[in-house]
Amino acid sequence: MVDYHATNNQHQQSAPGGGQPYMEQPDEWDRDLLLDPAWERQQRKTFTAWCNSHLRKSGTQINNIEEDFRDGLKLMLLLEVISGERLPKPERGKMRVHKINNVNKALDFIASKGVKLVSIGAEEIVDGNAKMTLGMIWTIILRFAIQDISVEETSAKEGLLLWCQRKTAPYKNVNVQNFHISWKDGLAFNALIHRHRPELIDYDKLRKDDPITNLNNAFEVAEKYLDIPKMLDAEDIVGTVRPDEKAIMTYVSSFYHAFSGAQKAETAANRICKVLAVNQENENLMEDYEKLASDLLEWIRATIPWLENRAPEKTMQEMQVKLEDFRGYRRVHKPPKVQEKCQLEINFNTLQTKLRLSNRPAFMPSEGRMVSDINNSWHSLEHAEKGYEEWLLNEIRRLERLDHLAEKFRQKATIHEAWTEGNEAILTKKDYETATLSDIKALLRKHEAFESDLAAHQDRVEQIAAIAQELNELDYYDSPSVNARCEKICNQWDVLGSLTQSRREALERTEKQLESIDELYLEYAKRAAPFNNWMEGAMEDLQDMFIVHNIDEIQGLLSAHEQFKATLSDADKERESIQAIQSEVQKIAEYNSIKLTGGNPYTTITPQAINAKWNKVQQLVPQRDRALQEELARQQSNDQLRRQFANHANVVGPWIQNKMEEIGRISIEMHGTLEDQLNHLKQYERSIIEYKPNIDQLEGDHQLIQEALIFDNKDTSYSMEHLRVGWEQLLTTIARTINEIENQILTRDAKGISQEQLHEFRASFNHFDKDHSGALGQEEFKACLISLGYNVENTKQGDAEFARIMSVVDPNSSGVVTFQAFIDFMSKETTDTDTADQVVASFKVLAGDKNFITAAELRRELPPDQAEYCISRMAPYQGPDTIPGALDYMSFSTALYGESDL
Repeated sequence: MVDYHATNNQHQQSAPGGGQPYMEQPDEWDRDLLLDPAWERQQRKTFTAWCNSHLRKSGTQINNIEEDFRDGLKLMLLLEVISGERLPKPERGKMRVHKINNVNKALDFIASKGVKLVSIGAEEIVDGNAKMTLGMIWTIILRFAIQDISVEETSAKEGLLLWCQRKTAPYKNVNVQNFHISWKDGLAFNALIHRHRPELIDYDKLRKDDPITNLNNAFEVAEKYLDIPKMLDAEDIVGTVRPDEKAIMTYVSSFYHAFSGAQKAETAANRICKVLAVNQENENLMEDYEKLASDLLEWIRATIPWLENRAPEKTMQEMQVKLEDFRGYRRVHKPPKVQEKCQLEINFNTLQTKLRLSNRPAFMPSEGRMVSDINNSWHSLEHAEKGYEEWLLNEIRRLERLDHLAEKFRQKATIHEAWTEGNEAILTKKDYETATLSDIKALLRKHEAFESDLAAHQDRVEQIAAIAQELNELDYYDSPSVNARCEKICNQWDVLGSLTQSRREALERTEKQLESIDELYLEYAKRAAPFNNWMEGAMEDLQDMFIVHNIDEIQGLLSAHEQFKATLSDADKERESIQAIQSEVQKIAEYNSIKLTGGNPYTTITPQAINAKWNKVQQLVPQRDRALQEELARQQSNDQLRRQFANHANVVGPWIQNKMEEIGRISIEMHGTLEDQLNHLKQYERSIIEYKPNIDQLEGDHQLIQEALIFDNKDTSYSMEHLRVGWEQLLTTIARTINEIENQILTRDAKGISQEQLHEFRASFNHFDKDHSGALGQEEFKACLISLGYNVENTKQGDAEFARIMSVVDPNSSGVVTFQAFIDFMSKETTDTDTADQVVASFKVLAGDKNFITAAELRRELPPDQAEYCISRMAPYQGPDTIPGALDYMSFSTALYGESDL
């Protein structure tokens, strides 16, 4: 016997073309083949049928497997059919040597395919050795029917078994674990056929306890409709404890090859499902963004009119209620919206990153819902908010001044009206008609004194009119009553002036007729009137209301009051001097025994009245002292509130600035993995959130300041508005920085970038980002690319390449390249992703190479939800030779990826 293994060892090491050597064939058939006659019968029938399924393509067949291959001619023909290659020309002689040479040519060809033949020689085949012939055919089946089967990186027998398990998994009573007893009841064969051609078998009618019927049904259907010859006998399988594994594998491999087209469709369906899942997730994110953007814009649109409403209230209390409502808005209603706005930007950035990673077009929100639109609306909100707060405070100041002026008007008007009471009756008396000369002189002097007093009251009337005018200009709500009272005072004043002039004229006419005039009381009257007026003015000033806003203003009032008190000594001397005149009159009268009838004819101001008013002035001085001291204490308390707010603000303000700078520094440093950086940033975010009580305390200090109507603070340059904006920017910045790291993790995981690559990208970017701005100028970016090995130097070719790269990383021609754009570019350069062409090719497989696909095909090949998803979005196919209901999968792919990718 010729040892074919020994004579053809040059074929045992490697396959043609340097491929991997075919697995060494087990010699199990050497040991066990003829131990079980049932196995030998099964192999004969199966291998014969398998050979004939190929030989019939050349118009021939075999009847006896060990006899018909002895001359090597049909063996060589079989190899040509199954390989598609030409073998050397066979020898047509009938001698034994010719047969051996032909068989050797066949064995040489098998060995050239990387098959390691063990103990199989041409002589055994020529001699009709059944054991060796069956072993050779099994080797051919393994190499040409089973070896290339691969499922999830397994191969040969394991791959075929995994394929069977996958296909039969949904079927009851089927559990494929091997290629012998798992197939005895025939259900596995029927399940394979039903899975790919459900119209051929009614699987639910099959019974596990009727294996003969099941097996014959599967064999007959496979032969009739699938062109798979019957290679097994149902009775042999059922009657054998353990059916022959090689026979089962050979028959099952025919099913695999018959359904290989369906396998391609399954692969295509899996790819499409993956793409559709990504698209559905992105659409959900888009819907979430649109809803959140709509809700936020609706809240802004509803809030701005409230902030722009400048309808003033009539009283301080009503305006204080508005101010309290505004504080509630700033502290309760607005902060959650700040967080929603930040989250909206984060969701938008995350969505755009996912779209870039899956080669989808960038998301364009519906009109009016862009991030820029929201930012513009937010700026309008903050502008209205700032204007509203300023208006509230100015309106409160205006109402405070109005209340002060109105009270001052009422006080002065009351004093003036009390003075004018009864003067009109005095001026209209005709007493001078029956008076003596001395009486006339007295009446004339008295009238002169009244005119002096009248002139002194002119300033008070002008003050009353001026206050009324100012109340009108400041739009005081009770201006009609003020105007009416002012008009009454002015009219009365005109009447008094007219009556005064008329009485003087009458007295002067009478004076010409009278010669004697007593001037005894004249000096008293002349000095008493201005002094009395001074005391009235002093009492009015001492009772005058005041309003101040700081220590300097109250100190000014205190200084003026001290100056007034310094004049009291001289005033007291003037009082004593006036009282001395009256005493002198009494002495003269007593000395000359003159009986005085009535009082001083020149004035109604008695010494008792002067003393009473002087005592009143003495009482009002300490009252004024107390009022000024109380106001001084209030202003000192306000200063304490200013310092309290300033002490906290001067700590919080620098703290916020420092944290902003630290975040900027952290965002460009590279310590540990991205997960380490993310954890560090989240810990940093928690420490910032824990600082919130300090902001709340500052808000409380600010509220106390506003309630005290304090409008300035020289102890700090930080306003509450400035600190609020800084705090909101700090929260937004740390959230955005965390989102950038999360997007980098998304990019890394989706693109398969290693941590070392990301470190290298970040280190290169940071090295050229000299100003730590987070973006590179064109020259900086070019230097960065050169450091990474890109040929973009100043040559024609380098300039063209650089221009191409810039169009990718800076499509808007802003002149700068962000780190995210840099990472996206490097990710695309180093990884592969699914493309539109791949998706189109996958749909084409499912459609059986047609340019359109039907709803039935989609429902058969895809999971139900994804099939309906495609059907609802695919447009009707408009090309020629279509059938009703044909769908255009090309336009659908365009919608997924954008036309530029197809």
